[in-house]
Amino acid sequence: MKLIIVIYFILISLTNALAEPKIKAPTAILMDHNSGKILFERDADHQIYPASMTKIMTAIVVFDLLKEDKIKLTDEVIVSENAWRMSKSGFSSMFIMLNDKVTIEDLLRGIIVVSGNDACVALAEGVAGSESAFADMMNEKAELIGLTNTNFTNSSGINDPDNYSTVRDIAYMSKYLIDNYPDYYEYFKETEFTWDRTGGDPIKQGNRNPLLYKRIGADGIKTGYLAVEKYSLASSIIGKDRRLIAVGSGFTTKQARSDESARMFRWALRNTNTYEIAKENEPKFKFKTWLGKEDFVEGIVKEDIYITIFKKELKNFKVFLEYNGPIKAPIKKDQEIGNLIIETPDDETIKFPIYSAKKIKKVNFFKSLFLSFNYMIWGDA
Repeated sequence: MKLIIVIYFILISLTNALAEPKIKAPTAILMDHNSGKILFERDADHQIYPASMTKIMTAIVVFDLLKEDKIKLTDEVIVSENAWRMSKSGFSSMFIMLNDKVTIEDLLRGIIVVSGNDACVALAEGVAGSESAFADMMNEKAELIGLTNTNFTNSSGINDPDNYSTVRDIAYMSKYLIDNYPDYYEYFKETEFTWDRTGGDPIKQGNRNPLLYKRIGADGIKTGYLAVEKYSLASSIIGKDRRLIAVGSGFTTKQARSDESARMFRWALRNTNTYEIAKENEPKFKFKTWLGKEDFVEGIVKEDIYITIFKKELKNFKVFLEYNGPIKAPIKKDQEIGNLIIETPDDETIKFPIYSAKKIKKVNFFKSLFLSFNYMIWGDA
């Protein structure tokens, strides 16, 4: 017998009509991290020069190597002339010296916190042999993540017409970074880094991400600037129950980059809510069994499920538990036993399979016979 259980989530409405966030960037995107829902976008697939936002992928490639134990944070890299000259060319720099031995961790912090282009070249050469070989690794990772309009030619994002991306791709790249490297992601919220350089006094520099200094819950990610592209920022804030990611490019000033990125976040928090529907592998649903040694089997989903809803929408959204029940034993662990169906206010229907959390054995022959006879007489399953 097909059964449907419906749960209603009532939304709180706003009295005013929803308007887009008033920002001046020519290309921008705002995403709820947990649900993946795009809350706002403006020309999000327009090709841009990502500038130092390129360094997000530089960090991802190195984090992969660390996770795979191919390198260690304490490994040292010898600074080449190519890397050293970057600190002499007027770019953002960590100020490493020629032939210095610098640890992977110090180079990472030099890249993430102070946006050092010299650190990018040193690290790329240290782990891949050359910056061009490292760029190949970046592009392989971009393809694996599913970035569709991105190409990297260097590790720093300095001027190159063939080093391009979109704010949409950068948002998905940022989400991947946060999801897959939570421990290493801690570097992105550091507000300063002191490099105890060779042959001079230590150099202390602050993080260039302006949102880290506002009390809005920001913990990353990366600024960018090129004369041709103006100012850009990939940023993220985290609150009690949700995380938001915003990417914008083409801001005319540093102040606009800061203010308008923060404005996107405030708009999202005022106008939307994110609801946790289910967590991966956490039993949350119960289904009645038939001929099982246990009366119920618990169901799980294989991924975290969140839904983001605009508060202004007066409609309900519904969660359906749909299954053919009662479910006949024996039941295998991870056997598909039903579906979680979500209907959103914008008429989108999403389906997630539900699996049994444990194995349920069938009762013995005599009890099975008794239960079947009982059911025929009384209809009591």
